[in-house]
Amino acid sequence: QVQLVESGGGLVQAGGSLRLSCAASGRTFGAYRMGWFRQTPRKEREWVAAISWTGDNTYYADSVKGRFTISRDNAKRTVYLQISSLKPEDTAVYYCAPTKPFDYRSPRDGFGSWGQGTQVTVSS
Repeated sequence: QVQLVESGGGLVQAGGSLRLSCAASGRTFGAYRMGWFRQTPRKEREWVAAISWTGDNTYYADSVKGRFTISRDNAKRTVYLQISSLKPEDTAVYYCAPTKPFDYRSPRDGFGSWGQGTQVTVSS
């Protein structure tokens, strides 16, 4: 199992940027494809981005493509999400999690527990 701690969120004006971090513990972190997800009180948790275990392949939801960049540092057991050109509709709690082996849009079954997430609030 993997334990996850997200950080880096905050209040930012539209058009601004933030860098989110997800620190993971667990010996198999480097073997997992990792994803970022986000959730608002009115919507179910949605997938945002994913990155292969090597970092060579990245995937993005259409709503964030070109504005968000996912990266990872396996030596530091950390996944990052650079979010730029922020819009009010990006306001959400952001979470990270390992993704399924053949479905990078879904969290991996039995990975452990979701972290507390990090709140991103974008003002217009």
